Amino acid sequence: QNMDSTLHYIHNDSDLSTNSSFSPEEERKSKVQDVVPQALLDQYLSMTDPSRAQTVDSEIAKHCAYSLPGVALTLGRQNWHCLKDTYETLASDMQWKVRRTLAFSIHELAVILGDQLTAGDLVPVFNGFLKDLDEVRIGVLKHLHDFLKLLHLDKRREYLYQLQEFLVTDNSRNWRFRAELAEQLILLLDLYSATDIYDYLRPIAFSLCADKVSSVRWISYKLVSEMVKKLYMAPTSSLVVDLMNELVEKFCRCRKWSGRQTFVFICQ
Repeated sequence: QNMDSTLHYIHNDSDLSTNSSFSPEEERKSKVQDVVPQALLDQYLSMTDPSRAQTVDSEIAKHCAYSLPGVALTLGRQNWHCLKDTYETLASDMQWKVRRTLAFSIHELAVILGDQLTAGDLVPVFNGFLKDLDEVRIGVLKHLHDFLKLLHLDKRREYLYQLQEFLVTDNSRNWRFRAELAEQLILLLDLYSATDIYDYLRPIAFSLCADKVSSVRWISYKLVSEMVKKLYMAPTSSLVVDLMNELVEKFCRCRKWSGRQTFVFICQ
């Protein structure tokens, strides 16, 4: 009886339909599926209701976000329409912990949904996370390669312009953020052409090589060496020659011993 009254409250709650152009009946049909008992799914979807956070558990929205990829996998991509509104509600939640949870799992959800639904429904959320707090951005950054490899090449290239933004953090002492960026750039080398690597990734790599924190520099040395290898294998040999000339000019002939040491480490 309690469940029935709760479900009645959910389906007739005006707050849930204010952002939708559907009638309450159409809204109800859009969330109907036959994989799990409908009452169970309705209970799950009601976890984003603000009143639940006040009466049941203040972190109920976070629990909802944590379980969402599992629910999406269970329902299948054909029933994504049942979860789409809930996902968008969670992605704009006021609590950064909720958004952070989604940021860490968005790459898993992309695998479940496939390229079309990812491009239409997840990319806008992903773009929002890129401009969020560092606590949320790190979730996107840690799985940047996993997400971008699922996008079409033209869509993937759009993010080349935004990679530079990861060098800027809310707290400059957050060196692990830059270390993670260097790790991800090594993986991203396989997703982009030699020209894109030279034009967009090279400046970031050189910036990371001069970082104040040694842990960031060490990963960056590996990044630059992998970059040289990638450009060496490219059809156009001029790019790798230009890169090596820049290495000699910027580090080998550097007036500071630390710059010359960087050159030696990259060669090593």
